[in-house]
Amino acid sequence: MAPLRIALLQGPTGTPPSRQEGLAALEAAARTAAAGGARLLVAAELFLSGYATDPAGRAEPADGPGARAVAGIAADHGLSIVYGYPERDGADVYNAAQLITPYGYPLANYRKTHLFGDFERKFFTPGDTQVVQADVDGLRVGLLICYDVEFPEAVRAHALAGTELLLVPTALMRPYEFVARTLVPARAYESQLYVAYANRVGAEGEHHFAGLSCLAAPDGTVRVRAGHTGEDLVLADVDPARIACARLDNTYLADLRPELYA
Repeated sequence: MAPLRIALLQGPTGTPPSRQEGLAALEAAARTAAAGGARLLVAAELFLSGYATDPAGRAEPADGPGARAVAGIAADHGLSIVYGYPERDGADVYNAAQLITPYGYPLANYRKTHLFGDFERKFFTPGDTQVVQADVDGLRVGLLICYDVEFPEAVRAHALAGTELLLVPTALMRPYEFVARTLVPARAYESQLYVAYANRVGAEGEHHFAGLSCLAAPDGTVRVRAGHTGEDLVLADVDPARIACARLDNTYLADLRPELYA
């Protein structure tokens, strides 16, 4: 199987843009990513609403106007898009991420299962589905959101379910830069998969986001990394052959003894 080129959109910076401005930024990133050969674009956590806001006021159903606008962008530029948004379902609001195909229809929707801090617990209901997967150009991808990836059990569940590329829209704050620099590559290594980590950046209200978006490979190396101060769009290849080689060198998955891990 040929490598899959992906693009990580880091941003936005500062005050959350209006939906129209956010969609315009996503469209510009999709155009650049597609011109660079990317088949998949990953945007940050709560990309369409902003993080330090009342998400209930901007929440919408999974098939709402934001999703339809993203679907149009994906179809116009012929690539899949993953983006974060606040999802309303009845009385509940979820911190969600949705995968849209190049044909303009939704393929997967994930609701964040591990909520971070009082701010998120105030506004969001936690999701209850651990593994959400889909196929993108023959590659098995999975979805987590930000804090989820800090739990080794969540990433390992994906590895055992066959995920090859884990997509993680993120709003990592300072002073937790070690998560992006150290923990994300460790998760990729210990669970033998790629982790695509797309972060916000700069100050938004009282929150200061750390940037450092990256693609970590199953051998623990970082294939590409954005900076920590500004918006960016970085591209890198996900090579399925590297997964097979890494699993020959590192036999964690083969050597598991789940009967011991109650």
